[in-house]
Amino acid sequence: MSSPHRYFILNKPYNMVSQFVSSHAVNLLGDMGFPFPEGIHAIGRLDNLSEGLLLLTTNKKITRLLFEGAIPHKRTYLVLVNNAVTEERLQQLRNGVRFRIRGGEYYTSIPCEAEIIDNPSLSFASPYIMTDKIPYTWLRITLTEGKFHQVRKMIAATGHKTKRLIRISIEDLQLNGLAAGEVRELEEADFFEKLKISYPL
Repeated sequence: MSSPHRYFILNKPYNMVSQFVSSHAVNLLGDMGFPFPEGIHAIGRLDNLSEGLLLLTTNKKITRLLFEGAIPHKRTYLVLVNNAVTEERLQQLRNGVRFRIRGGEYYTSIPCEAEIIDNPSLSFASPYIMTDKIPYTWLRITLTEGKFHQVRKMIAATGHKTKRLIRISIEDLQLNGLAAGEVRELEEADFFEKLKISYPL
């Protein structure tokens, strides 16, 4: 018996919210013109200025399984930051940094993976104009938690500013050359296996 649910991945473009409906004048997922099924919603949203891997499904249980369960799931980001990142700052990110969260409280991130990488080879254009006059660093950060704007706030806590933020994978589910704005539908078993969540529900 086939599943009543459908599963998609999207390379969310820059300057688009992870929503189908908004009271604000913003670019929406529905504006791409893809024939998404009724009842579709985004899981693990990316903010307006962030790019990359976004999950969409008609299965309302996925958010709980993936982000609210007892087993943490890895998310990996490419992050372009201003100026050269020192080993000391990199170690701060790895060990955990303190930043303000919603409600005015402070939170210290749990240890994560962070490394400096060469310019990544991406299949989609950058919204950020880079020149030789402005030093920058590319980082690859893998973490298992997702507070509101967490990666940007972690970077800011080390004295840098995020210029570009791209989620490239969630567990074994990756962009794999998906162009900005491109959508790919996945089989349910493949979706669950790559995300390392229980199957079937």
